[in-house]
Amino acid sequence: MTTNHSFLPILLGSDMNAYGMARAFHEAYGLKPLVLGRMNLSATQDSKILDFQVIPNLNEQDVFVPALLKVASEHADKKLLLLACGDDYAKLIIQNKEQLQLHFAVPYIDEKLMDRIVLKENFYNICEQYGFAYPKTSLCTFKTKDSFTLDFMYPIIIKASNSVEYWNCSFPGKKKVFLAHDEAEKNAIIEAIYKSTYKDNLTIQEFIPGDDSYMRVLNAYVGKDGKVKLMSLGNPILEEHSPEGIGSYAAIINTFDEALLDRVRVFLEDIGYIGFANFDMKLDLRDGEYKLFEINLRNGRSSYYVTASGHNLMKYVADDHMLNIPQTLTYAKDKHLWMIIPKGVLFKYAQNDQLKQEAKELIAAGKFTNHLFYKKDFNPKRWAKLTLNNLNYYRKYKKYFNNKGLS
Repeated sequence: MTTNHSFLPILLGSDMNAYGMARAFHEAYGLKPLVLGRMNLSATQDSKILDFQVIPNLNEQDVFVPALLKVASEHADKKLLLLACGDDYAKLIIQNKEQLQLHFAVPYIDEKLMDRIVLKENFYNICEQYGFAYPKTSLCTFKTKDSFTLDFMYPIIIKASNSVEYWNCSFPGKKKVFLAHDEAEKNAIIEAIYKSTYKDNLTIQEFIPGDDSYMRVLNAYVGKDGKVKLMSLGNPILEEHSPEGIGSYAAIINTFDEALLDRVRVFLEDIGYIGFANFDMKLDLRDGEYKLFEINLRNGRSSYYVTASGHNLMKYVADDHMLNIPQTLTYAKDKHLWMIIPKGVLFKYAQNDQLKQEAKELIAAGKFTNHLFYKKDFNPKRWAKLTLNNLNYYRKYKKYFNNKGLS
């Protein structure tokens, strides 16, 4: 790879987040990041804005560090910025931060803070300390799976407390998030999960009523000085509804809530956070509170909605760690529609008429983006694959969409 830039982003992953991050770097600096992954998925295939290198078993500890040290030695002439596109890589970076930061800029928290917030039950303890609301929650362990009881009503949400370990397991009927309407359904779901290799805790929560548009996603960047530099709040219009996609956003419009952003900013700075943070939450109309679900130690899968609105997330981290450019606090307010689904799917399945009208107005004004389709990265083979994948959403929503809640 040839470039005039003195630094090189190293991105770990191959999904739509990896491509969005690579696109953001290309837009900001005209450079091609090096993307490393166990396999090259469709989002990063046939692209000329990134260099992709397949490293089998990269997410395993005994492979991870040696592979990255080899990459560092191959690019010793540049400053290297190491970024994770998923939870498993973020965790590995943090666990090996002391060794990695000898060769890379590593904009991540330390392992001690990770242990406080990565597991959902620990995160809710922090929520208590800082006055954030969260869903009524119970914890199920492998030992207590046959005896634990709930102190809240059905329907309930069942999800893995350890998302990294859960990502690595497989079993029939696996979903990112389960919805159980009664005791029998709850027991069947828990039994299926624990028959797999996953043996860590399960988080059991009350179901917060409301369609996808009651969700909120917040992406933040905290500088190396421990001060928040950028916060952007998104209002999902529609989520994905296939088993593997539940909980992933399909369309987002930027929104703004200064009081919420102020509270989260104080929280991040107070606990000593650095780097990207991604929060998922839902507005509960029963009490008017945002109920926080989790914090991810990286930018979100859908975080290109921030860049698309005019606030390039990757420019924040590179200007800070690579170019030492001072930054001030920005609360993003600019409206933009980000989506990875066809317009026909959005307007057929979205439930919030007000947001649908807003989406139509943004489309009419040219303020909308599917970040996988980048004009400067046109390749007939790539665009044909992406178009087929895009059209496949019609089939997926017809099969899985359930407007009464999680599919």
